[in-house]
This record gives sequence, structure tokens and C-alpha cells, in this order.
Amino acid sequence: MRFSSLDQWLDWQISLHPKSVDLGLERVSLVWSQLTSHHEAFVITVAGTNGKGSSVAMLESILLNAGYRVGCFTSPHLVRYNERIKINGNEATDQAICEAFEAIEHCRDNISLTYFEFGALAALHLFEKARVEVMILEVGLGGRLDAVNIVDANAALITAIGIDHQDWLGNDREVIGREKAGIFRKDQLAVFSGNDMPESVRKASEQFGTKLLVSGEDYQLKSDGQQWSLMSDFGSRHALPIPAMRGKHQLENAAGVIALLLACREQLPVKAEALKTGLLQAQVMGRFQVLQNQQVLIVDVAHNPQSTRALAENLAKFVIRGKLRAIVGMLRDKDSLASLENLAPQVEQRFLVSTHGDRGLKAELLADNIQLIDPDAECLLFNTVSEAYNSVLQYAQENDSILVTGSFHIAGEFLAEFG
Repeated sequence: MRFSSLDQWLDWQISLHPKSVDLGLERVSLVWSQLTSHHEAFVITVAGTNGKGSSVAMLESILLNAGYRVGCFTSPHLVRYNERIKINGNEATDQAICEAFEAIEHCRDNISLTYFEFGALAALHLFEKARVEVMILEVGLGGRLDAVNIVDANAALITAIGIDHQDWLGNDREVIGREKAGIFRKDQLAVFSGNDMPESVRKASEQFGTKLLVSGEDYQLKSDGQQWSLMSDFGSRHALPIPAMRGKHQLENAAGVIALLLACREQLPVKAEALKTGLLQAQVMGRFQVLQNQQVLIVDVAHNPQSTRALAENLAKFVIRGKLRAIVGMLRDKDSLASLENLAPQVEQRFLVSTHGDRGLKAELLADNIQLIDPDAECLLFNTVSEAYNSVLQYAQENDSILVTGSFHIAGEFLAEFG
């Protein structure tokens, strides 16, 4: 084996390919064709700007409760790389992932692969070895040219679409919608679970010959705050529990998941009890994750205007004790001004953390944006999450609340050390 540890493999992959993102299917398809015999499994591919990870978790939880053997590939991870590849609800071991990387290396020849492409191929290889019945694949970036799109989806789910990853996808929701709809396939099903669907998604479904079901058009949800119902011409479900993951947006994600499973029930039958239990058990780290220490502590990976708006709505409904003090760090390629503006009315004190690497953003620049929103805002600057958290604890009273947000990097760093 080329390397004996997972960390060694990952460090080497980062150095191997000159670009961290290199959209295109030709290279990864060539390796995949040599790697696996492509066993039959029902494939669900999930794309979108926000809500992908939560939707994948709900799908996985429901299908596991229904008794299926399920492989799940997601990104990015928060604490451990192993989070990206799960089989029957369990993270793949270091050894299994290393063996998958070795198999990829054996097939790769001189073809260069990105860090993400290695991970996607490793997941597919391990799913094949485990003979899973259902594969749930989360798109990393875009859809049309993302590595997971080498697999033809039996069903596609697109969650909320917003403006993000502008360097690769642009600033136009219609263009972004068209890229995400690239996961559609002829004569297969697609569900759009977000609001305000770009017209490009509908046009793509017509061009592909895909049956598209749209939230608010082809299915509706109604909730009384205690339970909810999904109604459609292709089936209805009533007295469904509110998902364990909090927020109106999570109910919309759940409705998209239920709509997809209802529409696919001939190929993928799921009993009502599995739907209910799955919704109650589905959890994802860093999605309005509440940790109860001396203070109430909330960790959320919100990192763009759409997700911080949803976070602000959750904070408004959640009983915040005392003052809300926020540890925030964002990446340079995110709209930090609009993202921070959504949270400004609720946050009393900000502990700003620099993020590092090619996409890193200095805390000083984050502070400049906050001053544009509120010249009187109190900001303290730090180089690490640990420094920021230790400082928060010096300020926070027993009845205060602490929020950690702004990026997967910040949330992951916090959970790895303090979660």
C-alpha cells in the first residue's frame, strides 16, 4: 500500500492535483470504468445550495428504518473524513478507505484526480463491495460536472438554490439552476424542494425528459406546528412528525424527501412507520446543533445569505437565554456582508476568527464588514476558534447563549475540540 494511514493519503491527494476544484467528468469516469463492475443499486443524487446534507440525512434515516442497505456519500466533513462515507449508518473505517484509495491508485495510471474525486470514487467502490441496495450521493459543487454525476441517478433531488460558489457557478440563479439540473436523467424522477425554482430547472427537465415534481405545484405541505401532512396527486401522508432538525426550512427539506419516496414507492417501497421514525431520528452535526453546557451553545454551519437567514429565523423561534455572543469565521469567497447582516439584530457581541488556506478570510476584513452594518458593533478578533471560545467564556454570564457559525471550517474546528 502506498501509505499506511488515512491522513497520509489525504495529504498526498491535496498535493497531487494542482486545483482543489476541477469540474469535469472525463478523468474521474475513466478511472471509475476500471475500478468497479457497477452493481445494480437505486441511486438518489442530491444537489442544491442549502439543505443537501439535511435532506441526505433524512433519506438515509428513513431508508435504514425501512430495512434497506444504504450507502451515503456527503461532503464536506466537519470533524472526521470518515463522515463522508457511511454504509448502513456507520462511518467507513480508516482501513476501508485506505484500501479503497489503494484500489483507485491501482486503476488511476497517470490520470490526475482531485481530493474530492478520490473520495467520491472511494465511496462508490466501498458501496459496491458492501452490495448496498440504495446509494445516496450528495453533489459537492454544482451538479452537471460534479464527480458524483458519473453515476446515473434513478431519482434526483434539488433543494434550495441560492447564490454561492460564484467563482465556479456565477451570480445568476438561472445559470446555477441549469448546472444543478445536470444530474437529471431521461425517464427518471426529479424533485425540487426549495422555493422560487429557477425556470432553467424546468427547461432542463423538459430537455432531459425527466419527470419533475415541484414544491408548491405538484405537492403541498401543511403544518399545525405539532405535526404535518404532505398532499399530492401521486400520494399523501398525514400526521407526520416535525423533523428532529429544527426550522421551517427543515420541514421543506422533509417534504421534498417524502415526495421523492412517495413518487418512487414502486421501486423503493417504504412503510409509513419508517417515514415517521426516520424523520425523528435524522440528525446532522452542525445544523442548529444545540449543546448544553453552562451556557446554551448553538453550532450551525450557515455560510451564505440564504442559510444565515434560516439561522436567524431559528434563533428568533428558539428561546435565547441572556445575551447572544457569536463566534464567527467565514471564507473569502462567501458573501460575508449579506450573511452577517441577517444575524446582526440578534447578536450582542462578536468574536471573529480568521480562516486560513487559499480561501481564508482575515478576521479584520470580517470586522470591516460588520462595521458597515453597525458602526457601534463590538468585535473581538482571534486567530483560532479555541482562542475565541476561551474569550467568550470570560465574557459570558451563566444565562447567556453562544453561537458558533459562518463556515464548515469554524463549526468543525469547534466540534473537534469542544463538541
